[in-house]
This record gives sequence, C-alpha cells and structure tokens, in this order.
Amino acid sequence: MNCNQKQKKVAQYTKTVCWGYEAENGPDVWAQLSPEYRLCCAGIHQSPIDIVNPTPAELSPITFNYCSTSLNIHNTGNTIEVAYQEGSWIEVDGTKYHLLQFHFHAPSEHTVIGNLYDMEMHLVHRSEDGALAVIGVLIKSGSVNTAFNTFWHHLPSVSGESAQVNDIVLNAADLLPSTKHTYRYEGSLTTPPCSEGVKWFVLTTPIEMSHSQIAAFKAILYGNNRPVQPLNGRKLLVDTTEAP
Repeated sequence: MNCNQKQKKVAQYTKTVCWGYEAENGPDVWAQLSPEYRLCCAGIHQSPIDIVNPTPAELSPITFNYCSTSLNIHNTGNTIEVAYQEGSWIEVDGTKYHLLQFHFHAPSEHTVIGNLYDMEMHLVHRSEDGALAVIGVLIKSGSVNTAFNTFWHHLPSVSGESAQVNDIVLNAADLLPSTKHTYRYEGSLTTPPCSEGVKWFVLTTPIEMSHSQIAAFKAILYGNNRPVQPLNGRKLLVDTTEAP
C-alpha cells in the first residue's frame, strides 16, 4: 500500500489522533495523522535501521564533554525523557552538538543483524545551526547498572507526569560504555515528524541493566519502538578509532 492509499484509509484519524504506537496511531499511519509527518512514509533516509555489514573506516573520533545535571524527568506518554541543563556537548568533525535530552525505547529501535536488544537510549544533541546528532546506546539484560540507580526509582509512571529533583545529580557520561566505537549513518528522527538529516552514532558496545531495572521501565512503557527502515543505499560505517 503506497502513501496515498494509506492516507485515504486513515483519513478519519487526521484531526483527532495524536501519534503513538497503537494500531490506530502507530508507525504505519504516522504520515497520515498530520501533513507535518509526511516524511514518516515518504522519507528515504529514515531511522532506525538494521545494522548489518557496516564498512570499517577511520573516522574522526567523537569528543564527549558531559557535565552533571540535576534530575528533570518527564513521561511524555511515548517515552521517558530526561532534560539536560546547558553546557554539555559532543564534538565531531569540527562541529559541536549540545546535549538537549536523553530518552528510552523498549525494545530497541536499531537492530544488529536482525536482533533486537531489551532497550535503547538516545542522547539527542543539536548544533548552533540546528543540525541534530543522536548517540544511540543499546541495552541488554545483565548486571545491575549502578549509574542508573540515582534516578531510576523516579521514573514517572503516568503520561504527562514530571519530576524535578534538584538534590539528585547525574552525569550522562556515566551511562555510556567505556568503549565508544560507533556505527555511523545519516538518518532521521525515529518519531514524528521523522525529520531527516540526523547524524546517527550508535555505540557498538551495549551497556547492561539488570532484569529488574529493565522491567521497571517496561512496566510503564513497552513497544515504543519504530520498526527498522530500508537503508536505501546509504553508507553504514563502523569506526576504527575511539573517542578520547
């Protein structure tokens, strides 16, 4: 079914349904919920993707400069998001991207050779000229991840619920694996409006969280992952250098 046929089929939802992950408002019909979401169907450089057969390349390393922030956490109804205070950034290929927020999907959005992970964390950055760069971190079940314990029991369980806890301080650097090799490709936002031109850096090394930590998130949100999208001839690289 092409985009126009889908649009006719779900036209009744256009004015009344917000996007989500159910049959009536999920990824298959995002493009028909609003003209602003057209790229969710018509885009050709979409994310996530299945990571398979990446080309090794010697790429510019990513410089990470993350500072600590007080906890500002929000249940958007589609994910749980931690807003980040100004002053943290990454730099790659001479461009600095400022960390705006990080959020979670369960199960993962990116797959590796067709395999899903239990969860995925996205750290969303924006440059001064508005370009977006996202660090993707795959999460698998394993040992307790103590770096998440500082805020994990504050996960808001109700859509629209927020919590700002100034005496809880976290640093996104502590949430990353020690090895920071990346898969890299040009893609899009994985949620409406599915804007393209997003630089993706998916860390090749997953982090672990315990079964109970993962279950705590899934008890609130599960199935908030967009299916993988066609690569459509894009370059998929894996770096042979590492962030300093």
